[in-house]
Amino acid sequence: MRLFVGLGNPGEKYASNRHNIGFMALDRIAQDHGFSPWRAKFQGEVSEGKFGSTKVILLKPMTFMNKSGQSVGEAMRFYKLDSTDVTVFHDELDLAPGKCRVKAGGGHAGHNGLRSIHQHISPHYDRVRLGIGHPGHKDAVAGYVLRDFAKADQDWLDDLLRGISDGAEHLARDDGGKFMNAVALRVAPPRSSTSKPKPTPKPAAPSEQVADEAEDKSPLQRLMDKFR
Repeated sequence: MRLFVGLGNPGEKYASNRHNIGFMALDRIAQDHGFSPWRAKFQGEVSEGKFGSTKVILLKPMTFMNKSGQSVGEAMRFYKLDSTDVTVFHDELDLAPGKCRVKAGGGHAGHNGLRSIHQHISPHYDRVRLGIGHPGHKDAVAGYVLRDFAKADQDWLDDLLRGISDGAEHLARDDGGKFMNAVALRVAPPRSSTSKPKPTPKPAAPSEQVADEAEDKSPLQRLMDKFR
């Protein structure tokens, strides 16, 4: 069993914030893969489903970001999971918009949601870091993450969320490499050549073939042909 946790803040006011990209990722997985309807549990909202034989619990803590660990810890204890069975989807200031990275363990880098989870279940859990870019100055961070994604962000955001959904099955099976490949195919699909294909040569007319053959012959061969 795996526990996928998306980080965000509850309520319509925050629904489209950059800080809520973790919620968005889980919503997309639940929608695309026929997970159960969301229901209130563990101080959050829970949806359940399967990828093959692997059961996956989706959890969106409704405690507000800085107390996310309370909800995660409660769910982990209920299902008797280890912290290594938990994968947290969260916004990442240090990655460019649309970038995605998988990470096992590590620090919280000042992220309040991760800080709270550290306190409740230890740092030994997996993360899916979802790039939202940095506003350029640390004093602008709070306002930046609590603002909605701009219209110009919608294309890459949709591609990223689709890629996460495509790769969720691999992530549930602890195959980060295949998960990242699935994301990359959505975010940066292979480009087809912009050059025009070379035209297919047309079969030469009989007279042209004779002329070509004649040009390929040496003067001696041409002389001999005259006496045939």
